[in-house]
Amino acid sequence: MSELPLASEFPAATRDEWRKLIDAVLKGAPFEKKLVSKTYDGISIQPLYERAKDAKRIAGRPDGEPWAVLQRIDFRDPKEANKQALRDLENGATGLTLVFPGAIGNYGFALPASKEALAQALDQVWLDAAEIELDIGPASKDAPYWLAEIARERGIDPAKTNFRFDYEPLGAIAHHGGAGRPWNEKAPVFAALIAGLKEQGFDSRFACADGRVVHASGGTEAQELAFVLACGVEYMRALEAGGLSLDQARDALFFRLAADADQFLTIAKFRALRKLWARVEEASSLTPKPIFISAETAWRMMTKRDPNVNMLRMAIAVTAAGFGGANAISVLPHTAALGLPDGFARRVARNTQTVLLEESNLFRVGDPAAGSGGIETLTSRLCETAWKLFQEIEAAGGIAIALSSGLLQKQVAETRAMRMRNIAIRKDPITGVSEFPNIGEPREQVLDDKPDFDQLQPSDNSLSLPRMRMSEPFEALRDAADAMKERPKVFLANLGKAADFTARTTFARNFFEAGGIVAVPSEALALPEDAAKAFKASGAKLACICSSDEIYAAQAVNVAKALKDAGASIWLAGRAGEKEEADKSAGIGGYIYAGCDVIAALKGAQKAL
Repeated sequence: MSELPLASEFPAATRDEWRKLIDAVLKGAPFEKKLVSKTYDGISIQPLYERAKDAKRIAGRPDGEPWAVLQRIDFRDPKEANKQALRDLENGATGLTLVFPGAIGNYGFALPASKEALAQALDQVWLDAAEIELDIGPASKDAPYWLAEIARERGIDPAKTNFRFDYEPLGAIAHHGGAGRPWNEKAPVFAALIAGLKEQGFDSRFACADGRVVHASGGTEAQELAFVLACGVEYMRALEAGGLSLDQARDALFFRLAADADQFLTIAKFRALRKLWARVEEASSLTPKPIFISAETAWRMMTKRDPNVNMLRMAIAVTAAGFGGANAISVLPHTAALGLPDGFARRVARNTQTVLLEESNLFRVGDPAAGSGGIETLTSRLCETAWKLFQEIEAAGGIAIALSSGLLQKQVAETRAMRMRNIAIRKDPITGVSEFPNIGEPREQVLDDKPDFDQLQPSDNSLSLPRMRMSEPFEALRDAADAMKERPKVFLANLGKAADFTARTTFARNFFEAGGIVAVPSEALALPEDAAKAFKASGAKLACICSSDEIYAAQAVNVAKALKDAGASIWLAGRAGEKEEADKSAGIGGYIYAGCDVIAALKGAQKAL
């Protein structure tokens, strides 16, 4: 009997009954192939899950406590940084993320690496009220001590501050591809720096296990989690060797993950980290405590083209991180891939969080995904996969040795290559870029469009985890098209009735415009000479024949010959059939269809121009 009064009048549906209905719809097609998808970690995602029985909530952010709304401060001019910081704090932000040169989260713009610049950026900021999270790298390794000195000079009680100092030397090694000294020499220095801050009275999160470096390089959720676990364990070992108790070492850490637009995987990833770290604590004879997780919306999902769609992506990412139990969230403004975001973009980033917190009340339920069959299964499978990789890293001698040998980098590179292949064939679509491109979009405004990614060149490129954005190959095609003297065009030769060609015409328009080539569709064409005349009038150099397979069998060759005589470079929307040789003889040089390599095809089309 159902617990729902209205549903209690109906017989309970069983999974077997559901499956019979599905099989009838599939008509013999394999269930696993049609309805079961897989993550890049190889985790199967079923179309239907039952409620998870005996599920327990995962201890995380305290019940009813909102996450901290962090705003990125990454201006090269400290005065402008200060204006933005004060504006953000006055209008809903509860904390700041200060980005410095060489940091994992430096996407081309950063505060100058000096105490004077930091002090100016924090002028009039109440350091005992706002949360301050640093994002530093080797070039800005002294920033934690500058922040401590500024607080002391302003008479702030260190115990009343809420600073996260962000020492993450292993993340820097992964990001830059090496370090000046091996980890066994850097570890004592790392521990001493944190001990020095503790002696000054700061009771803060000092070291960060940061997974963004893996995520931004195209890695999987399990690879990101395994890296974070391995870094956290290595930091605890170093701090304990430096004189802290194991409990103090544990409390000195915080964690940072990327949140992207895959809502369910992001929720599961944040939940999985808490379960995995609790297992580390238990193995270390510690009583588990809820860890502090800071989230940043993912760099790799940001696009330059149709960047307003990024607002939707970041809203989904914030929602997922909030549901997953993040303690603090920083949102990349939607124009970040174009350059230094302006005040409007930063306000949208800030208000995205404010709306989700204050109007949608997403923070009020602790671990709302608990008991969800799909999320619980994803969480468990992520835990299993990440733990296995973590053990592999530990067996290799720890994360420092694993990075020096390229063990993790090789796995991430394999995932990145697979991901880019799926993007090229549009198995992984990117709205506004590879799908539904806006060919006439105006360029969004930014304050500075000259990012600097050259701080600290990798010592060994093969050992670095290079940053990537998934939309870059398509953006390169759009840039190449924009650079041409005239906007390239493709003439869509629509044969037959609208019912014959509409589907493939729509497909072809999206296909070519994803590469910056404007589609010029024809009216319904009946004769080859009509197609040739309309092609000449279009001003295009490319032509793509669009219709049904039946029409192709009867007309494609003759139409192609007419278009060839008119000077066209010809494509056909559909797969090569039995008449491929005849098609080629008539002048058809390529085929576009679902599953083809869109990047390669568009490069060929641009080359033909």
